Amino acid sequence: MKVAVDEDRCAGHGMCLTLCPEVFELSDDGWAVAAAGEVPAEHEAAVREAIDCCPESAIHKL
Repeated sequence: MKVAVDEDRCAGHGMCLTLCPEVFELSDDGWAVAAAGEVPAEHEAAVREAIDCCPESAIHKL
């Protein structure tokens, strides 16, 4: 699984970072970004939860 954050939708709530800091981080501007490449299998459940919990629906699978 690969994921991306839609920078036009992200409002910087940081929910994804709270749920899975191994995959998400906040940029210097305060917007979420996802690590490039495949999400490690051990983090897939947390990433799915981040997708479901994002208040702006800004995270999507590629």
